[in-house]
Amino acid sequence: MMRFKQQRAAIPTIDLTPMLNVMMATLAFFVLISMTLTTEQGVDIQLPAGDTTSPQNAPEPLVVELSRQQQIFIEQQQVSKQQLLQQMQIYLQQNPQAAVVLQPDLELPYEVVVQLLAEMRDVGGDRVSLAID
Repeated sequence: MMRFKQQRAAIPTIDLTPMLNVMMATLAFFVLISMTLTTEQGVDIQLPAGDTTSPQNAPEPLVVELSRQQQIFIEQQQVSKQQLLQQMQIYLQQNPQAAVVLQPDLELPYEVVVQLLAEMRDVGGDRVSLAID
């Protein structure tokens, strides 16, 4: 029996290095061209000169403190809810640019704070706000 040696065909290899060199050069070319064609455009704006002084006419806000025991204080003096609403009304009438700030204790339930804030807003409207730390 005659044995034929089967010649294995050599698998052709493709050298990718020249192709990668051409691709990288082409990529670098397009990156450089795109960078030179796009220019940053700025807009000249004139910012207004800031006034560093506080307004002379704006009075200090009336700070209302609500303690952990749900006691209401104005300037370290305990008042009832009815007295608070009366003092707020007088304060806001005397100072049309003034505001009232409610500063509750951090341990109070949110519902208690919201209820008092709502009653204060019935008197002071949008000039009543909640202080946050």
